[in-house]
Amino acid sequence: MNAERKVALVTGAGQGIGKAAALALLADGWAVVFAGRRRETLEAAIAEAGVGANEAIAVPCDVGKPDQVAALFAATGKAFGRLDLLFNNAGISAPAVPLEDLRLDKWQQVVDTNLTGAFVCTQEAFRMMKAQEPMGGRIINNGSISAHVPRPNSVPYTSTKHAMTGLTRSTSLDGRKYDIACGQIDIGNAATEMTERMSQGVPQADGSIASEATMNVESVAQAVVYMARLPLDANVQFMTVMATKMPFIGRG
Repeated sequence: MNAERKVALVTGAGQGIGKAAALALLADGWAVVFAGRRRETLEAAIAEAGVGANEAIAVPCDVGKPDQVAALFAATGKAFGRLDLLFNNAGISAPAVPLEDLRLDKWQQVVDTNLTGAFVCTQEAFRMMKAQEPMGGRIINNGSISAHVPRPNSVPYTSTKHAMTGLTRSTSLDGRKYDIACGQIDIGNAATEMTERMSQGVPQADGSIASEATMNVESVAQAVVYMARLPLDANVQFMTVMATKMPFIGRG
């Protein structure tokens, strides 16, 4: 690997925002670890980029399982020797049911992946970034518009995304002494597999069903690259990237 090439690890990199960000980082000259639950989707994403193993590797990992997260970071160190960027992107949602009807196991699955998974990845990143030479790196958390306001019947997802803001702030503060910068990107209605239903109509706070505008996911990917490329003495603490005409401003 080129000694000048920086190393990024992207969770949830098999599809959607994670895949777009990982491919954009590759195009920007980074070596990238594609992490996600299914090896076949990760390898397909790397094949799409047409790069070799010295530039990108696929590591299957469920971030809700700490042993798999430890193995992911060990594989990163073995392949590339360091870590300059972690994009905590992996996330799931629960069925859109009334709060009182949500099963506890569904709540726990979302918390384990979206919040605990991001925390454990952050711990592993700290350990690597503190020990490497030169010391330091950057962590970017995917907060989502739901880090600001909820959608109807979204209590577990919204709760974890609000908590992600606390994780971002604490990570930013605690990472200072190690030259570890941490910021958060809050994304609204990027056009991915997860948002295909937006055009058909989704529930609104007033009880109506309405279609919503989306934006090209590449706009998000380029925002992640911008945050990632900053020198460690500068940081985008919070950035909101959203479809211009989505019903977020004025939701309440």
